[in-house]
Amino acid sequence: MKITITGASGFVGQNLEQYLKERRYDINKLSLRNINWHNHIEQGAIAIVHLAGKAHDTANTSADEEYFKVNRDLTVELFNLFLESNIRDFFYFSSVKAVADTVEGLLNEEVQGKPYTPYGKSKLEAEQYLLAQTLPEGKRLFIIRPCMIHGPGNKGNLNLLYKVVRNGIPWPLAAFHNQRSFLSIDNLSYLLEQMLVDEELPSGVYNFADDDALSTNELVALISETLGKKPKLWPISAGLIKAVVKTGDVLPLPLNSERLKKLTESYVVSNAKIKQALGIDKLPLTAKEGLAKTIKSFAIRE
Repeated sequence: MKITITGASGFVGQNLEQYLKERRYDINKLSLRNINWHNHIEQGAIAIVHLAGKAHDTANTSADEEYFKVNRDLTVELFNLFLESNIRDFFYFSSVKAVADTVEGLLNEEVQGKPYTPYGKSKLEAEQYLLAQTLPEGKRLFIIRPCMIHGPGNKGNLNLLYKVVRNGIPWPLAAFHNQRSFLSIDNLSYLLEQMLVDEELPSGVYNFADDDALSTNELVALISETLGKKPKLWPISAGLIKAVVKTGDVLPLPLNSERLKKLTESYVVSNAKIKQALGIDKLPLTAKEGLAKTIKSFAIRE
């Protein structure tokens, strides 16, 4: 089967392409940066996997309109061409941030969207447009809301935590108690392929997350264990930490309010809907197994 992927040069796209190629899928990479991309829609493809988008800028330097131009408007254009094509499936990779910047309890697909950032708002507006369209018979629309994706070759807060532990620096945020969901690139690729082969799977919105949630303290301990080190967890007053990181909002320091929030808030995402729909009991990798694989990759690259 032939699959068209936008955003194939990104972290998820590269890994998904490799995963699907190993399972004998023919991959067509569609670059939306090409001014003539409209003329390169592969009519022989069975699905479009739309990964291209503008990621959340934690430094808040991007203009709001950039998010809407890329995440909403390009998605609308691509989806309208999909409706006119003979392609069966359209996968739109949105984000859990399209509906919730913070989570109390467990985030499922029924929550009413209340994003606060331009990134989240642009993703939600794209979702709303897609869901409002009438699908021709035989076509399916899947809106995927992944939580934080990680894997070998990935950068971000996991890499920051890794460097803290590797350098023997005590983790100063141990006073913050939280639970967070993660998504390994292996589990993401597995779920998407299962959706492709299940011809009875209904259209809809589906969260993607690993089966278990971990606290940041557990993550620090896991990194320490992977590196053969003893965890150094310092429970410094949360109030003091919050006061200090405000300096990072002004100066280019490793920790600012946005990053502190990402590292310490609870954000637990339910994957029950997609697992039930596919008849899956457990994903291939546990949260700890997937994270350990990513952590080991940091050491290999050094």
